[in-house]
Amino acid sequence: MSDRPKLHRRTLTGFTPTEIKSIDTAIPAKCRELWNKFGTQEFATKEEFQKSFINHVEKTLARSLYNCDVLAAYQATSDSIRDKLVVHWNKTQQLHTAKEAKRIYYLSLEFLMGRALDNALINLNIKDLTSKGVDELGFKLEDIIGVEPDAGLGNGGLGRLAACFVDSLSTGNYPGWGYGLRYQYGIFAQKIVDGYQVEVPDYWLNFSNPWEIPRFEIQIPVDFYGYVSTVKTPSGGFVKQWNGGQRVLAVAYDNPIPGWDTSNVNNLRLWSAKPTTEFDFSKFNSGDYQNSVADQQNAESITSVLYPNDNFYKGKELRLKQQYFWVSASLYDIVRRFIKSKRPWAEFPEKVAIQLNDTHPTLAIVELQRILIDLQNLSWEEAWDIVTKTIAYSNHTVMSEALEKWPLELFNNLLPRHLEIVYEINQRFLNYVGEKFKDEDLLSRVSIIEESSPKNIRMAHLAVIGSHKVNGVAELHSELIKTTIFKDFVTIYGSEKFTNVTNGITPRRWLRQANPKLTELIASKLGGYTFLKDLNELKQLEKFVDDAEFRHQWDEVKLHNKKRLAVLIKDLTGFSVNPNVLFDIQVKRIHEYKRQQLNIFGVIWRYLQILATPEEERAAKWLPRVVIIGGKAAPGYYAAKNIIKLVNSVSQVVNNDKSVGDLLKVIFIPDYNVSKAEIICPASDLSEHISTAGTEASGTSNMKFVLNGGLIIGTVDGANVEITREIGEDNIFLFGNLSEEVEDIRHEHNKGTTHIPSQLELVFNEILSGTFGDPIVFQGLIDNVKYHGDHYLVSDDFESYLETQDLVDQEYKNKEEWIKKSIISVANMGFFSSDRCIDEYAENIWNIEPVTDQV
Repeated sequence: MSDRPKLHRRTLTGFTPTEIKSIDTAIPAKCRELWNKFGTQEFATKEEFQKSFINHVEKTLARSLYNCDVLAAYQATSDSIRDKLVVHWNKTQQLHTAKEAKRIYYLSLEFLMGRALDNALINLNIKDLTSKGVDELGFKLEDIIGVEPDAGLGNGGLGRLAACFVDSLSTGNYPGWGYGLRYQYGIFAQKIVDGYQVEVPDYWLNFSNPWEIPRFEIQIPVDFYGYVSTVKTPSGGFVKQWNGGQRVLAVAYDNPIPGWDTSNVNNLRLWSAKPTTEFDFSKFNSGDYQNSVADQQNAESITSVLYPNDNFYKGKELRLKQQYFWVSASLYDIVRRFIKSKRPWAEFPEKVAIQLNDTHPTLAIVELQRILIDLQNLSWEEAWDIVTKTIAYSNHTVMSEALEKWPLELFNNLLPRHLEIVYEINQRFLNYVGEKFKDEDLLSRVSIIEESSPKNIRMAHLAVIGSHKVNGVAELHSELIKTTIFKDFVTIYGSEKFTNVTNGITPRRWLRQANPKLTELIASKLGGYTFLKDLNELKQLEKFVDDAEFRHQWDEVKLHNKKRLAVLIKDLTGFSVNPNVLFDIQVKRIHEYKRQQLNIFGVIWRYLQILATPEEERAAKWLPRVVIIGGKAAPGYYAAKNIIKLVNSVSQVVNNDKSVGDLLKVIFIPDYNVSKAEIICPASDLSEHISTAGTEASGTSNMKFVLNGGLIIGTVDGANVEITREIGEDNIFLFGNLSEEVEDIRHEHNKGTTHIPSQLELVFNEILSGTFGDPIVFQGLIDNVKYHGDHYLVSDDFESYLETQDLVDQEYKNKEEWIKKSIISVANMGFFSSDRCIDEYAENIWNIEPVTDQV
């Protein structure tokens, strides 16, 4: 809509450098003096923190010494730390504006941030100060940190990657904002009832969120439905005008993101949906109470839940609404900020870079084109040049079923003007391809419109066509996308449009915060904490591998972390586990391609073999092991939910079998999230990353586990390949078929030649006998392997998996050598820092520079 209302409040970050100077000179000297004296006060001592804490307890929370419980202590501590962050945040935004820096805007549907307080304390280097301060006030910092719920803003690796990236952007002094959605109920909280996953709302905002800054003055209108008309302009030309049929408002919530060892604080802006009219008084007075708040409910549903179930039409519509609402508000915000710079539109790509994190924000391509041609009256060619120079796309999957497609009818109903633009983009692109290649089959394969029944819009195709760079997230994955799903686009554009940026993780969260004892041990040997910013410094640990005392200290840290996890397991499940045995862990989103079913089938095989061994021989033959699995299944993904049920059923049988004892325990961690991962990752001896080769784009949990001293059992897939290259083949346990073999094997399966090895057949027979409950529940999991093509090659990799697990048992018995492998692995994880990722994006894709000078 061309008549969208302007914001009524201007913030300093919206002004040009010239305007800042003119405003500054217009402010009276006394005013500036007082502002400088009182406006940027921060605490630098324990006493100043305590003063701030008490002030917030009494004045913000309206409490006192006598009714300040641990929740109030958390809120007062967070408010005090946030005050400090906001000072740095304001200075950072002013600096970026004054320097006219090019900014990167990172669009991600998920930001799996985890707890903010501990992270802020670490990045600001005030954890010890704060700990002493709250201790004297009668609290323990660990208790205060534990009160904070995980922010319900993501689910899996995609969201955690985005969280690591915004941390590294701040740490690297890059000017960058994240844009996402503020989900009121997260994805869901996972309860386990009779072994089944049950989804309930995640009330993470129940006690408000002290880390966010509501920007109620920023309310951006977003339209849906309606119709398109052609309007004559005063100059005699014609423009398209979209007349929306429903309007909601996007309200901004800002979250300061601190960097480590820097005063740079970037911003994560999240949008919440609200109606233009919350309450219809006339309907209420007429007794129509339900419909009097219908507009409010319809609007708020857009940002209620991450990934609403799309197994039905309304669910698909809500998902598409959610995505457009997010990109529309974000682009309005980005464009508004650029317009205030008063630069010509041709310079937009010189000041703005937009990164699409997967296909979810692909509508940003269409929306930016619409803004430029419909609202700013640029020509199609001028606008498209700006769009393609500004936007880049990160792909996160090679599985065609995971690439988003939207039914044409649904898209047209919800976004009629955008469909017109999609058609125009597609037609111009196909004209170009047709003239260059004269290949009708190629045109059909690369068209944005899939001529299926019903017709679909291929969002990944649109993302490639509308971006200047497309990157995969691991070397193997980046090669695969060029030879599989985007093969035709490589033919059209050449390979230079496609690049690789291997994923990484932030060592501040995944070493310093998750594993403080290991961090302290490493710092004692490396002479400080600079490795948290330059992870390559870990390489120096190799010279301590032969130091027996150092290995002993390393092992003591691991035992401490395993004891910590054992306490969590007891609290969550009621089961007791022995921390002195091997901890074998697989925690990630539950999906058939990640093959938690392969893991639990292997556990059943192990259990049966233990039972088949005479009791007096078991202790000598079998290495004791705790197998830990955790993760959430999408609400409509029934096979994944049945995997969870099988794990829990096996857990009940095995853990209650007294004849097995500590030789084998099986644990399912409910409601897996970041704060649990911070306890789980440091405790692993072995972690499982066993996806079918060629299906996992990268993975980042593999990096987190290895950085914390755990070894990997995994397939030659995703970032496992590069981890192997860095740490050495002797320090990782690889098994299974290679990616180049997978399609041929699937072809044989589809001809009806799936071979079930005898070990797996024994497992299936045991499940079908009822040992683990009603076999009908698990029939589908077995049939998928035996009769439905075994798409994820469970049968083909099962024997190799068991053999490699036997090798793990043998290697773990030599504890000193295992510890050496652990140390060498950590020492060679420098490449997998998200700081390195951001440097590569900045140089090769975004063309942005760090900003470190002062205003």
